[in-house]
Amino acid sequence: MNFTAFISDLHLTPGRARINEIFFDFLRGPARTADALYILGDLFEYWAGDDDLLDPLNAHVASALAELSSRGVPIMLMHGNRDFMLREGFSRAAGAKLIADSVTVDLYGTPTLLMHGDTLCRDDHRYQALRARMRSPLWQRLFLFQPLWLRRAEIERGRRMSERSKRAKSMEIMDVTSVAVEEAFRASGCSRMIHGHTHRPAMHLHAVQGRTCERWVLSDWYQHGQYLRVGPGGCEAITLP
Repeated sequence: MNFTAFISDLHLTPGRARINEIFFDFLRGPARTADALYILGDLFEYWAGDDDLLDPLNAHVASALAELSSRGVPIMLMHGNRDFMLREGFSRAAGAKLIADSVTVDLYGTPTLLMHGDTLCRDDHRYQALRARMRSPLWQRLFLFQPLWLRRAEIERGRRMSERSKRAKSMEIMDVTSVAVEEAFRASGCSRMIHGHTHRPAMHLHAVQGRTCERWVLSDWYQHGQYLRVGPGGCEAITLP
């Protein structure tokens, strides 16, 4: 049976070896029978630049993805809020294609809007301001100009600050806003949306311009692995053993 697989928010890092192995097992197992694999952001806990491909875990991930790609499974890779510095160096090594955040694809006759999901969290004004600054070409050029060890240190410092900031925010602020979701549905004309980022896996229904639209939120991989299986008959969340 034809299907396309969607994953996001794996946050792969050497400190979570069990989750890393579940990911590699997924690539050797269910992903091989997919029509395509979409990674909708935050494949890695962080990405300091494509010159970090020499890191053992990073190299292993790229090699495993490239092996899947060599078997004829197209791999589409979207930036997340943790790995937005991924560039063509990694995508070439992984046999993957970088795609824009917010793109419409036809899935077995159903136009579907794909997003990472962080742009939908409009009530988190501090995060949105930080996102805008870090996505600017000037900021990224200056960041990549620094040596790798310094970039890693800056990222670690930023992660600690982010965790402290999260503890002071309500869960509602860090979730999507209904206005942003409805605007995205109207602008795209789609009746289905798939995104990650919020770590709140679920299927939500939205009434937009007389249409009933479904929004699928992908799971993070902190406690287990999970992918969304999308086929001609619809969507199903599959938890990996």
